[in-house]
Amino acid sequence: MSTISKEILKKVRRIQIQTSWLVTDILAGEYHSTFKGMGMEFSEVREYVPGDDIRTIDWNVTARMNKPFVKQFVEERELTVILMVDVSASGSYSSARQTRTEIAAELSSVLALSAIQNNDKVGVLLFSDEVEKFIPPKKGKSHVLRVIREVLSFESRGAGTNINEALEYLNKTIRRKAVVFLISDFLDEGFERSLRIARRRHDLVCIDLKDPRDRELPDIGLVQLEDAETGEICLVDSSDADTRKALSLLADRQEREKDHFFKTYQVPRISVLTNESWVNPLMQFFRSR
Repeated sequence: MSTISKEILKKVRRIQIQTSWLVTDILAGEYHSTFKGMGMEFSEVREYVPGDDIRTIDWNVTARMNKPFVKQFVEERELTVILMVDVSASGSYSSARQTRTEIAAELSSVLALSAIQNNDKVGVLLFSDEVEKFIPPKKGKSHVLRVIREVLSFESRGAGTNINEALEYLNKTIRRKAVVFLISDFLDEGFERSLRIARRRHDLVCIDLKDPRDRELPDIGLVQLEDAETGEICLVDSSDADTRKALSLLADRQEREKDHFFKTYQVPRISVLTNESWVNPLMQFFRSR
């Protein structure tokens, strides 16, 4: 076994221990109360009685039987959870203790463990500027360990981000309504139509991973900056106050545009900073639902 494999296994084990405790002691019940009864499935038909909702009339059966029948539905008990994780090159960068990739692995772990504890199935879609890997929904703790391992150690072919392609794949592959967590830094555009379709079909939640350095540059003189996704390199004088202010204003504008975007398409967004705990934002989301 290689050193890298041992290191990854250690990280997987650490994440499993940390998130198992969170699921048991903090998130127990929150996930279930948020997503239980998300949908209804057809059970049977019965004869219409006065007071029944006329919208539930089964017109085919009614025509055959010559008297009105209504459809009966039961609450769906088993959900399917899909974790869509951005594994593009920007995930490996962080100015804090943890990278976006490591935080994505922890979030995937706690969401997958919550789902498994609720007897739901979990699937994973890893993407960069293409769909890299799809793991079909399954149950079981061994499956959750595979989920953590894949998110943490996956080496993507692409460096960029194509959220549109990932959402189109989701829309074609997952036909029944699912709970979908889209985990990314959302450094992309042009995915409005596929997002709208996914939002209509599924219970879609976006988790936005942000780094403090996205908003402010420290005063450390000349620095060479490289775009992790495009490879573009530029030299910046971080001691120049105007340069730092321009970067901050650009970051503020991008954040306002993101806020407007998610509100326009009515998609819940959980904002997570790499230098802060993701537990509180996740809990606030669950409780707000």
